Amino acid sequence: MRDPHLATAVRDWAESVPATVREDLLWRLEAYRLGLYVCDIAWEDVTALSEDVRTRSLADQLHRSLGSISANIAEGYSRGGGRDRARFLEYALGSAREARDWYVKARRVLGPERVEAQLLVLSSVIRLLLVMTKDQRTVHLREPTAPYASDPFDGSDPSA
Repeated sequence: MRDPHLATAVRDWAESVPATVREDLLWRLEAYRLGLYVCDIAWEDVTALSEDVRTRSLADQLHRSLGSISANIAEGYSRGGGRDRARFLEYALGSAREARDWYVKARRVLGPERVEAQLLVLSSVIRLLLVMTKDQRTVHLREPTAPYASDPFDGSDPSA
């Protein structure tokens, strides 16, 4: 993490996460941890937005997009890899960008400092997901091709 204050906040928050989650291999992914973190700490933001009838739908959209970030990373890393995993990482990326957009729209209610803090986390998630998606797109899970013979027992060379 680039921001030492964010790193400290995430480390402190991580102590509240159940051990079964922290012991999963998925926990090693910084994008997953940050996705969980930004959703968890947004509880007060969503609550504040829900209290005003003008921003209730915004609260729902923000909550859904935030929750979708880590959920899609988790689902993607439960896949074999390659294009299938990249697709779920792209979903997470879309959700992170959507959440960022909702936060900008919520700045009049939440205040510029709070929004800026959340945008910082979301920008980190977006950067990580861009790299992760590209890396998964370059993974090839195909077996090497073997020479083809119509009758493997005839002893002839199929390339002749």
